[in-house]
Amino acid sequence: MPKRILTGTVVSDKGDKTVVVKVERKVKHPLYGKIIRRSKKYHAHDEDNSFKAGEIVRIEETRPISKLKTWKVLDKVDTHSKPAGAAAPAAAEG
Repeated sequence: MPKRILTGTVVSDKGDKTVVVKVERKVKHPLYGKIIRRSKKYHAHDEDNSFKAGEIVRIEETRPISKLKTWKVLDKVDTHSKPAGAAAPAAAEG
């Protein structure tokens, strides 16, 4: 069975080797049809205490590490990177 991978925002890094990641998803309301946001918090294992609150990370399902932790942090998602094609024309104009 493949491991699930989710993307979310770190909301707490207070625990030792643990971060709390909030994952949001958008669902359609069954009666009214409006798109609404649903969120869930996951405790994830962070071996090096390297992730801080506010960062966007990817987490992967794993074996149970403790009572609440069944996820581990894979990596940080880079949200400020530009597409490779967009950088070349800007340099050619100047």
